[in-house]
Amino acid sequence: MRIVIAEDNALLREGIILLLTSSGHEVVADAATGPEVLPALLEHRPDAAVLDVRLPPTFRDEGLRAALAARAELPDLPILVLSQYVEETYAAELLARGAQGIGYLLKDRVGRVDQFLQALERVAAGGTALDPEVVSQLLTRKASARPLQSLTAREREVLEHMAQGKANGTIAAELVVSERAVSKHIGSIFAKLGLEPDDGTVHRRVLAVLAYLEGRNSP
Repeated sequence: MRIVIAEDNALLREGIILLLTSSGHEVVADAATGPEVLPALLEHRPDAAVLDVRLPPTFRDEGLRAALAARAELPDLPILVLSQYVEETYAAELLARGAQGIGYLLKDRVGRVDQFLQALERVAAGGTALDPEVVSQLLTRKASARPLQSLTAREREVLEHMAQGKANGTIAAELVVSERAVSKHIGSIFAKLGLEPDDGTVHRRVLAVLAYLEGRNSP
């Protein structure tokens, strides 16, 4: 996989590069500031990009802005965004443009090598990888929405796992229920939220759920 990295912390940037190259990937470019990101992405057109949310010169949202600009120019570009903390506004803005090929992880997940690599590969394949803490805060922020209040505790658990990009079998194993039970919960969730069933692929389920959470399908 050909990857572009944007991270201002030199130690972390080199660590990610070493991790990726030792796993068989190729880092075709790396950037340390916001203005460097979009030109590198347009020049190399990588298979995926790993971008820090906050980059110089202002350390506000340069990485996010670069991600949004890149998706405007390269709509199918998979992007995995890294953040030190949960930035709800930034996560919401990124996901509002569509969840396919998008990931949002906290930086401490990078240290969990297998999880980080799995998330990157899932995003590169067009899926979604959301940090559980990000999902939890997005759900909590919308907890006052009437349709969401109608979900049972188990349905909320299933919804949270769905938004992390997990397949039915994985959800069933983690919740210690049957896969059939998970399917029934998902059907109930879509019905209660007023969302039409889709073709069952993970990224479309996540897109539908996140679209609701961001208010697109609010009654």
